[in-house]
Amino acid sequence: MREEEKKLSSRKLGIKRFFKKRWVYPAIYIGAGAILLSTFLWFQARDNEGAKENEFGYESNSGRDLAGEDALEVNSPVEDFEWPVADKNVVEVVTNFYDPAATEKEQESAIISDGNSFYPSTGIAIAGKDGKTFDVQAAMGGKVKSVKEDALLGNVVTIEHAENIETIYQSLEDVSVKQGDQVKQGQVIGKAGRSLLNEEAGIHTHFEIRKDGVAVNPLEYFKKSLTTLQNTDVKKSETVADEKKSEEAKESKVTEDESENTKPGNSESGQRDNDSGTGDKENSNKEQNNDAN
Repeated sequence: MREEEKKLSSRKLGIKRFFKKRWVYPAIYIGAGAILLSTFLWFQARDNEGAKENEFGYESNSGRDLAGEDALEVNSPVEDFEWPVADKNVVEVVTNFYDPAATEKEQESAIISDGNSFYPSTGIAIAGKDGKTFDVQAAMGGKVKSVKEDALLGNVVTIEHAENIETIYQSLEDVSVKQGDQVKQGQVIGKAGRSLLNEEAGIHTHFEIRKDGVAVNPLEYFKKSLTTLQNTDVKKSETVADEKKSEEAKESKVTEDESENTKPGNSESGQRDNDSGTGDKENSNKEQNNDAN
């Protein structure tokens, strides 16, 4: 019995000595805290696993994953509208844009004749000074919206540059782009050709800039940025001539032609008048001579 009591008392003394050490209680507190923290994190992770994907209103990949889509160039430079040719000094504008605010003479030069019909030009016709064909380039980078073959206009390429802003290239030959292509500014899209609508222009390309389907004068936007056009309020009445103005230009042109034809010595009617006047004068002289005799 005494030996067992001695062993028991020695154990108690050992435990007391152990707890008297300075590092024991801090170690116990740290261990207990670690156990509590681990238990808390475990329960939290378990709750998250049971939560639904959109329970908190978040959308999976809310527009941030661009894989499979065309990524936009964040730092792409802002482009200005350029002439649709490599060197504007070797070409000339043979048909101007019809501007209702322009002078009567300028309006007449912007009327396109198609047999007995007359149309206000919604763009500019560009032809080489040497009369030969030339490369037609994209005036600004963008996406080819459509490529069409028109019996009256020739091949027509439409390039979209921003929402509701596009450039149109008509009277093309050897078109080198297709619908959906991404083109850069200055990239060749075809060659200048002919069209039945504006045969008088010869080999040329008809170029247009449109916003919201309304044509604007390209000469006013060359060397200006896309933002400038985006911030411009365009109205159809300000950019496209109505039928009355077109008829006025038509009548003015016809009147001018008739005026030229009725000048003395420049027309058959004038010649007939001269001949008639001469005959009357001769007859009058003959009558006077008969009376004298």
